Amino acid sequence: MPEENLANDDIAAEQPIPGSAKSDKLINGSSQKGDRPVISVSHLKKSFHGRPVLKDINFEVYAGETLGIVGPSGCGKSTILKLLCGLIEPDSGDIVIESKDIGLVFQSSALLNSLTVKENLELALRERKMSRKDSDQVISERLSLVGLSDYIDAYPSALSGGQQKRVSFARAIVTDPKIILYDEPTTGLDPVMSTVIEDYMIDLENRLKAACIVVTHQYSTWMRTADRMLLMHAGLVEWEGKPEDALKSDNPYMKQFSHATKEGPILAGSV
Repeated sequence: MPEENLANDDIAAEQPIPGSAKSDKLINGSSQKGDRPVISVSHLKKSFHGRPVLKDINFEVYAGETLGIVGPSGCGKSTILKLLCGLIEPDSGDIVIESKDIGLVFQSSALLNSLTVKENLELALRERKMSRKDSDQVISERLSLVGLSDYIDAYPSALSGGQQKRVSFARAIVTDPKIILYDEPTTGLDPVMSTVIEDYMIDLENRLKAACIVVTHQYSTWMRTADRMLLMHAGLVEWEGKPEDALKSDNPYMKQFSHATKEGPILAGSV
């Protein structure tokens, strides 16, 4: 397929993904979580240059469950992901993770433009002792899951933003991770492509039964993909519950955040 045609992504041609709505998860039972947490965080604290960023954070995530973490910029959401990945160390507290095999989906796709789609995925497999045949089969299967089988030899620069994001999904799941961490996966995408990406997130959770955490500001993303939510503010969890309960919550932090109003404690003293 000529490269100049790859970026002309016709969203209308996207095929529906089985189990792509949260309601479908509840109907078919695939949202049932495991017996024990895959991720357990207790009394987590972290400071940078003497400024507390996380203050006594506690949560658990089970297999087949997505935890949404929301809140204003600078409240510590992405710091939690860095701690879970081992990129930084906590000041105190405990992080217990059942599997070290973690899939990461970054805010930017973070693909290497000098490598083809296939070569980008091969990088994620290079520490696995796999034959070329097995590696090719795994890559082919993962690209098929995100609807990009025809783009295996394309370069990232020839893909649309939505296609690049889907390649980053394929790379994140190429090792069959038990944990998937999403950092602002729909930032910068138009509403239609955001819906496509959210559908893939739900579908991957259903297929892989992974424990997932999504950090996001986008209303549709946390409403459509999360089973439970944490709302953070100034390094603390101020509300926890189900997405469908957020809009009717009387908690002043969630009420302000979910209704996007200026009145409330989130902006107090900062404007």
